[in-house]
Amino acid sequence: MKDVADWDLVARACDGDVQAFEALIARYESPLVHFCMRMTGSREDAEDLAQETFVRVHRYLNRLKPDAKFSTAIFGMARNLTLNHLRDSKRRGRGSTTSLSAETGADIPVTDRAAQSDYAARQSELRQLIERGFAMLSDEHREVIVLREIEGMDYETIAAVLKCRKGTVKSRLARGRVQLRQHILDLGGEIG
Repeated sequence: MKDVADWDLVARACDGDVQAFEALIARYESPLVHFCMRMTGSREDAEDLAQETFVRVHRYLNRLKPDAKFSTAIFGMARNLTLNHLRDSKRRGRGSTTSLSAETGADIPVTDRAAQSDYAARQSELRQLIERGFAMLSDEHREVIVLREIEGMDYETIAAVLKCRKGTVKSRLARGRVQLRQHILDLGGEIG
């Protein structure tokens, strides 16, 4: 069902086609978990939030309308659930310190072991500074950076997910980038 459009899968799922809904899950599970993990900092919470998003999609299948991209609808649901989770976690005083890059660490082949360990140490330090700076951003700035820079969404789609104007997306993105840069500098990082 790789060639079937999202809204066609939704229509089939509404008619009881279990495989169509499974195809939607296969298509969106990884991007949703990734988005939620970048927002919460916890793989476990991200997986729970993605699962809850699919539960809601299934519950409201008959109410979904193809007015926009399906990705806009599903990321909008994931966003709302994630923001509620973050708000509730703050109320309960729970913080998350899980690494945001644990799953994306990549080995870079280098033949010189001394250069490799020096490079790896610098990369690890930079990754930690970015994660710490990223965690210091407000939810609204963090989510727009995740949607744009990590998920690769265009401004119109982000505006639809966040239910705001395109200009608001652009200004939040610009402010978020400036704040992230400043946080990294404040933490002792160097930006070239």
